[in-house]
Amino acid sequence: MNPQYLSRLPDSGFDRVDALLAPVDDELTAAYPGDRQQAQPIHTVYVSAADAGPDTPRAWGEQAVELLDRYADALSEIGTSGALPDVRATLGRSPIQDLRIDFEDGYGWRSDDVEDAAALETGRTLRQLSSDLSGPRSLGIRAKGLAPHERRRGIRTLELVLEGAGGVPDGFVFTVPKLRAAPQVTAVVALCEELESAYGLPDGSLRFELQIESPQAVLGPDGTVTVAKAIQLAEGRCTGLHYGTYDYSAACGIASRFQSLEHPVADHAKSVMLVAAAQTGVWVCDGSTQVVPQGSDEEIRAALARHYRLVTRSLERGYYQGWDMHPGHLITRWLATFDFYRDALPAAATRLQAYLDRQGGGVMDEPATAQALATVLLRGLACGAFDEDAVRAQAPGCTVETLRDLLTRAVVPEI
Repeated sequence: MNPQYLSRLPDSGFDRVDALLAPVDDELTAAYPGDRQQAQPIHTVYVSAADAGPDTPRAWGEQAVELLDRYADALSEIGTSGALPDVRATLGRSPIQDLRIDFEDGYGWRSDDVEDAAALETGRTLRQLSSDLSGPRSLGIRAKGLAPHERRRGIRTLELVLEGAGGVPDGFVFTVPKLRAAPQVTAVVALCEELESAYGLPDGSLRFELQIESPQAVLGPDGTVTVAKAIQLAEGRCTGLHYGTYDYSAACGIASRFQSLEHPVADHAKSVMLVAAAQTGVWVCDGSTQVVPQGSDEEIRAALARHYRLVTRSLERGYYQGWDMHPGHLITRWLATFDFYRDALPAAATRLQAYLDRQGGGVMDEPATAQALATVLLRGLACGAFDEDAVRAQAPGCTVETLRDLLTRAVVPEI
């Protein structure tokens, strides 16, 4: 401020404005704490509890490598950055980043004795996988939903999974399917508190995702955005929003042949989810495709190309995670993800270096743009698309620390 300028506004005027805005500041800070610093997984793999076990990630990786080797020629034509050898290495080393063992649609209804036994065994499996350095870095279950006919069965399954695991495994999260009303989230929070108390677990140790499978989860009867309310009611326990492709499309009356991740109703729902979750620390995850690489040679090639295209489309629209339902999906998930970030690297690194140097050129980036560019590079680093040396080869000033500072706009280039 210019010390020679004498303000006519008294201190009491500033104090009045501060008093009005202070509670607003507090509410905004609580509601929008910012993006999580933890790296978001590129996918969630859903496997029926009837089929899952400690060897599931290894088995899926082996099946994916076998399919990759059979169709390397087609995949090399699909990809853009020559990443196929790195994809193959990843599939052999750590193919699944996030695993969800399914007791809902992928499991169906079985006798209580059978599901009880499966839940206990799933708990043991999750405990074992959580200590495997090559295993998923996050994992959990999808139990049955909150509707009256299934809620007790779902709660019992969740409890028995925790019993079998001997507590909460590292990286554990459970998925709440078919959200329809925001107050349901209050009940889920209460369930978490009851389970933590009953099992002597640390407060806040149970966290969950909300699955958006019904139009009511997007738009409530009063015209408000249900999912935005749901996030705020979760008291910091909600980690993600997962789109349910087929339940949502069917509820909107879309004919089965047109139900897909790229239908307009899907784009609308996911756009609302993205806006509702922005700056809350809650991740948004795209749904699945039922088209898997099986059948004739032509059908397999077409399915691989389709999934690659769908993953790329999601990434372009800001959905950095999606469901994978078949080992073959792992190939094109990793390939599309590596290609996306490798293709983004040259321009993003060059623009960030220019921003740090405050050089001219055809594009004059602002702090918000620098923040977005840094986010792309950090996501690419986190998934293994490239390493820090590759970034610094094109932008010497872009260390990981600098990129993280750009996220919080702690770096202000000199003008």
